Amino acid sequence: MRGKCALITGSTSGLGAATAARLAQEGCNIVLNGFGDPDAIEVQRRELEKSHGVRVLYHGADLSRPEATAALMRSAIDAFGAVDILVNNAVVRHFAPIHEFPVEAWDRSMAVNISAPFHTIRLAVPGMRARSWGRIINLSSIYGLIGATNRVDYVTSKTALIGMTRAVALENVAHGITCNAICPGSALTPSIDERIQALMATESLPRDAAVKKFLAGKQPSGEFVETDNVAALIAFLCGDAGHDITGAALPIDGGWSAS
Repeated sequence: MRGKCALITGSTSGLGAATAARLAQEGCNIVLNGFGDPDAIEVQRRELEKSHGVRVLYHGADLSRPEATAALMRSAIDAFGAVDILVNNAVVRHFAPIHEFPVEAWDRSMAVNISAPFHTIRLAVPGMRARSWGRIINLSSIYGLIGATNRVDYVTSKTALIGMTRAVALENVAHGITCNAICPGSALTPSIDERIQALMATESLPRDAAVKKFLAGKQPSGEFVETDNVAALIAFLCGDAGHDITGAALPIDGGWSAS
C-alpha cells in the first residue's frame, strides 16, 4: 500500500487515530480529519510522518456541512491525485428516548453519520475507478446489527451505513473497488472512557468493577475490543488479501453479535 492515499474521517482520536497509525505503518500517505486540540493534532501529524516516512495532512472539516466535506475531499485529491483508501469513521450520537430526542441532534447525527459518508464516497469513487483500485471502509457498529434503547440516531445511522456499503460494493465490484463495513463492539475510545469515569464517580467503583458493569450483558469476552485490532482488520481489508471481500458487514465484538 506504499504511496497510496488513505483518508480517515474522525481520525484525531480513538479508532480513527489507531487506523491512521496502522495505515501509515503500511506505507500510506494519510489525510487526518477531526476535532481536538490543535497542538496535539500537530504532534500526531508529525509523529506519523517521522515514524513511517509518509506524508500526513490534516483537514479540520466539520462533516455536518456538505460543503466542508467536499473541501476535505478536494484537499486530499489535490495533494495526492486521488483518495485510494477511504475510511468513514467520524460519528456523533445523542442519548435519549425517541419521544424526547432533540430534532437538532437527530439532524446532526444524520448529517455526520450518513450524509458525510455518502459525500466522501461519491467524490472518491471517480478517482478510484480511474485507477481501477480502491478500498472503502465504513465504520458501522454492533448497533448496526442489533437494536438498543435511547440511541435511535446511532442505531438508525449505523444500520443504514451497512445498506450503503452493500449498494456501493455492488456498483463498483467490476472496477477493482471494494466496500465493506466494520461493526465493532465496545472499544476503549475517549468517549467510552468518559462513561467509565462517570460510573466510577457516581457509584464509587474501582475501575475494574466499572468496566465489568459497563460491559455486562454486552460483550461475552468481558473485555474491550482493542482499537489496534480494529485497525489491523481494516488494514487487512485494504491489502491484496482483501480483494475478494466486498459488501460485507464484519463484526469485531468479543462475541456480542453471537449471543
